[in-house]
Formats: sequence, structure tokens, C-alpha cells
Amino acid sequence: MIRVVIADDQALVRAGVRMMLEAAGDMEVCGEAADGAEAVHLASMHRPDVILMDLRMPRVDGLEATRRILAGDPAARIVVLTTFSDDANLYAALGAGALGFLVKDDPPDRMVDAVRRAAVGEPLLAPSLLRRVVQRALAAERQTVPLPGVLTEREVQVLTLVGMGLSNAEIGDRLHVGVTTVKSHVAAIMEKLELRNRTQAAVVAHRFGLVDAEFNALEPPRGGRGADM
Repeated sequence: MIRVVIADDQALVRAGVRMMLEAAGDMEVCGEAADGAEAVHLASMHRPDVILMDLRMPRVDGLEATRRILAGDPAARIVVLTTFSDDANLYAALGAGALGFLVKDDPPDRMVDAVRRAAVGEPLLAPSLLRRVVQRALAAERQTVPLPGVLTEREVQVLTLVGMGLSNAEIGDRLHVGVTTVKSHVAAIMEKLELRNRTQAAVVAHRFGLVDAEFNALEPPRGGRGADM
């Protein structure tokens, strides 16, 4: 069973999310928090597989709760529950270490699928939401930086596809390699570039000029050390 903590200050939202998840049959909601302080406590007490975190909560907000939880448990998998009006906080939550984002009015199957993917470390940003995060990050930086030479050609290819919002399975299909191989490349990219999650990797892919504004792959600049199959 996938164990989940739901943190949202609205009881109706928590009840609706609990109903959707538990109806899936392979998930158990092991705790509900009405504010960030309670979310931090429940995360420490239950060590859930996934934490669904609202950003706007009293006492301690979701952003600070995310920081506190990950400071105590860097392996915690936190998915932010957001509305499109939360744009200003999305990149901050990503920087704090959130695994990804779900829009609160997403259909039940989308939320269930996202929790399953989060439980195994898969990316779960919808392309439309990923585009908003990337554009905000790049607007703040306003420049493209050189691609570091530490990445192999294959890692550059994988990073490009991560930047387009593709899942491990989709990347494997594009490159004709197995999912396990893709995961190894992603892990190597994260380590070499000192990234915390795949959404940060997507932002980096855009910053390096590997993907254009419409999420199409560009001709990768030189800088890799050779192909790595």
C-alpha cells in the first residue's frame, strides 16, 4: 500500500482527496493535516510514501513545511497541491525540494496516477504547468548559460527529453533503451549538476538552451564527453 499524508486547511478538500485515493485500492491515507506545522509532525511520525501539500495554510504555510520536512528527511516525496493563482510560489516550492505539482481541480485519475508516480520518484508535472514554472525561472535569470562538459552525449539527450516533460518510459521509447537505463542516466545528471528533482532538471535543460519555449528539442550544443549507451 502507498501511504499518504494530506495537508490542506480545507476539510472538504482533504475529504475529497482521501476518497479519491482510497478508492484506488492501493493507497492508504495515514494522516491529515490542517496546517503546515501539523504536516511536519505527521510526516515525522508516519514517514509516508507521499505527502500532498497545500501551499496556503495557517500557522506554517506549505512552502515552509516542505523545507522543514525535507531538512529532516531529504528522501521525502512531497507533491504540492496548487491552483493557478499560486504561480509566485511554484518555483519556490520546487527550490525547496518538492517533487512536483498537482492542480487541485485535476480529475481523480490524474491525481491517483500522480501519487503512484511520486511514490516511485517519477515526474508528475503536467506540460502546461511545467511550462509555467520554466518560464518563470528563466524570466528571473534572463540568460542562457553554457552546457557543462561533465555530461556525456547520452546524458545531454536524456536531459533534453526531461526538459520536454517526458517520463522515463517515454524517454526510453525515444532513445530505444530500457527504463532502468533512463533512470541511471537521470540519477547521474542529478548528481553531476547537483539537482534535487526532475523539475529542476527541466529548468536546467531550458537554461542550457536544449529546449525552446514551445518545449521542442533544439540541436544540443557541444560539451558532452562522448556517447554513453
